[in-house]
Amino acid sequence: MTAPDPAARPGPPASGLDPRLAARLKRDDAGLITAVVQDAADDRVLMVGWMDDEALHRTLTTGRATYWSRSRRQLWRKGDTSGHVQWVRSVAIDCDSDTLLVRVDQVGPACHRGTDTCFDGGDLGAVVLDPTERTA
Repeated sequence: MTAPDPAARPGPPASGLDPRLAARLKRDDAGLITAVVQDAADDRVLMVGWMDDEALHRTLTTGRATYWSRSRRQLWRKGDTSGHVQWVRSVAIDCDSDTLLVRVDQVGPACHRGTDTCFDGGDLGAVVLDPTERTA
């Protein structure tokens, strides 16, 4: 019995992403990279999404933020159904190549619950030390 040909294994769908950029990305087991979305106007973190290579390609080339829905298992462009569009201002990759920072001009609420950010009301009450109390 011969071993299966690795080239015959199904891989991620083809995308228009530049192969040099694609080679830099460190994806999870599902082929996705985390995208932290920040408001370009006030630096608030609006949401966290996931991108596959095609979502990143579309985000970089269309000026609109596109993500991969893990629950629906399909691409979705932010705002197509809600009208709450994210106009891309910049996309950066972190030093480990496993997270993207997507800075956007947000139109309307960013969260599917109708709030400005997905992090409204989620404070867990962490202890915050005064700078004079901080020691190594």
